[in-house]
Amino acid sequence: MPADAPLIHAMIVELAVYEREPEAVAISEADLLRDGWGEHPRFTCLVAEDEAGVVCGFALYHPTYSTWQGHSLYLEDLYVRATHRGRGVGTALLAEVASVAVAQGCARLDWQVLTWNEPAIRVYERIGAVRMEEWRRMRLSEDGLAVLAAQAMPRAAGSQTGTPEENDSERSRQQAVIHARGTGGTL
Repeated sequence: MPADAPLIHAMIVELAVYEREPEAVAISEADLLRDGWGEHPRFTCLVAEDEAGVVCGFALYHPTYSTWQGHSLYLEDLYVRATHRGRGVGTALLAEVASVAVAQGCARLDWQVLTWNEPAIRVYERIGAVRMEEWRRMRLSEDGLAVLAAQAMPRAAGSQTGTPEENDSERSRQQAVIHARGTGGTL
């Protein structure tokens, strides 16, 4: 519910502190409202409450797609407040997300865990999750993302930034034309 956005945001900040990155949270409650309950929701968030109705945890997930297995879900964050750990809240949240994945016909549910978070790893292995040791997580953000994006071919004649000769030369260096099939356009 949109009314949960302040509590979810507060728990995201708590999670960042727990994960030793207290300054990493850049999103606001307004961002959560827009991205979770706006016109085009980008995630779903489940919240857990204790017997007294106190919110004590959350699981935030979104759809993803495996080119090998198809439609899947990605669990971005699972967090249980310190006062409620060890009571099965995290497992209950995971079970709910798994239930959604099964109901949606998902091939799998993926997530990440910090290597030092042994209590969480033990829970995940106990419920049947498998470590993916052979895979490495990669990320582009901020400057790196902008630098790579600038190497993309212009999408429309009006978006070209160089002279016509420079733009033609750049296009000729591109090895492939990228088509967005099924979306009605060419990238």
